[in-house]
Amino acid sequence: MSDRPPSPPPSVPAPAVPRPQAFCRDCFTAVGRKATRCPKCGSPRLLAHAELGDLTIAHVDCDAFYAAVEKRDDPSLADRAVIVGGGKRGVVATCCYVARIHGVRSAMPMWQALERCPDAVVIRPDMEKYTRVGREIRRMMGELTPLVEPLSIDEAFLDLSGTELLHHGSPALTLARFARRVEREVGITVSVGLSHNKFLAKIASDLDKPRGFSVIGRAETLDFLAPRPVGTIWGVGKATEEALHAEGIRTIAELRAVDETRLMRRFGVLGRRLKELAVGLDRRVVDPSEEIKSISNELTLDSDVSDFRALEQILYRLATKVSGRLKAQALGGFTIQLKLKTPDFKSLSRNRRLADPTALGDRIFRVGCDLLKRETDGRRFRLIGIGVADLTPIEFCDPPDLVDEGAGRRAKAEAAIDDLKRRFGAGVVEPGLVFTPRPKAEAERRRDGAAPAGDQGQAGAAGSAVSDDSDPFSEKAP
Repeated sequence: MSDRPPSPPPSVPAPAVPRPQAFCRDCFTAVGRKATRCPKCGSPRLLAHAELGDLTIAHVDCDAFYAAVEKRDDPSLADRAVIVGGGKRGVVATCCYVARIHGVRSAMPMWQALERCPDAVVIRPDMEKYTRVGREIRRMMGELTPLVEPLSIDEAFLDLSGTELLHHGSPALTLARFARRVEREVGITVSVGLSHNKFLAKIASDLDKPRGFSVIGRAETLDFLAPRPVGTIWGVGKATEEALHAEGIRTIAELRAVDETRLMRRFGVLGRRLKELAVGLDRRVVDPSEEIKSISNELTLDSDVSDFRALEQILYRLATKVSGRLKAQALGGFTIQLKLKTPDFKSLSRNRRLADPTALGDRIFRVGCDLLKRETDGRRFRLIGIGVADLTPIEFCDPPDLVDEGAGRRAKAEAAIDDLKRRFGAGVVEPGLVFTPRPKAEAERRRDGAAPAGDQGQAGAAGSAVSDDSDPFSEKAP
């Protein structure tokens, strides 16, 4: 017998993975880069790009999601303009592309939308149904890759790195199959953006809606971004855009040319972030941890309250807590949400979308107060809450306000108070707003040494209701 070890078995070559630089989005047949129609099925829906086989970061966005679900469930609406939203005093939650041709847009007042598109069919939102459909699509995404980062009920980032052998195709081919599967099994359409980072993938998904698939490669990144307005950058809201315009910066090319020190002096940490995004640099990874959709605090009152002043005091404390939790997670948000509940347990929700996101307790409180004033018409409430939704990284929040000069001073004061609270405890500073003015008769009794009268009425109820120990909170996730 030979003492030599046995020869290893011959290695089996890895199966070839299809990585076409161009293919048909309907039958997935590989085609030539210059083809205009698929030679197999005749479809003109071809996707071609030199980097198509190498890019792995995608943003998938459902097209006009709420309206698409309603059209799916009622075929008679297929060619009609559909608006999903409240009554005549409400706003547009979303609308189909037929309505958009007439100039209807999300967040537009309903009366204005109906002036532009009087024949539109208006449907009240059915969030339970939309959530169910959104979760079905999310489950299908999870079959492609474990790296799915939801942004909302109808959109998500995906990282398909390393999935080629599993799906026998490049990420681009896998995503095209996924889009067709959603259309076939769910009955709505999606648009896909594919690139080398999240920032560019999200831009790409908006380039060819609806039912689109767009690609931004590494080689073209600088040229693609250069002529686009600075508002294209994710997180740059109206106020930041106006501040950049005031600095003579209107395009991403102009932003790219500005010295980083100047940007940081004007915009702080956001300045560095803007400089990086201007050259297409985004270091964020696709994070599959469960998404936080909003951060809120609410309080059930000891007794029903109708007085605005008493509710305002509670709202301030709740807004301060929401702000603290946002800052602790380095988040802010575009939408302020007010929640009220009447004694018969009917819930009222009011919200306002801001031009720029915020994490400041002062701003959350002021917007919440404005919403509250409209509801304190003598009705009593057993619960009040405030929250912030449409979350975004904190570096995009609270840019300098060119209109409200006092906003900057209040922001600096809030930062100083936050620092004092970190050093000496949460109760070290309290604004006069949270204290209930003492009636004149009681003040005189105290001066004379008499025992104070017991707390009575709504202000007393409010005072006892805002205990820091028992204040519940909720973080809403899909």
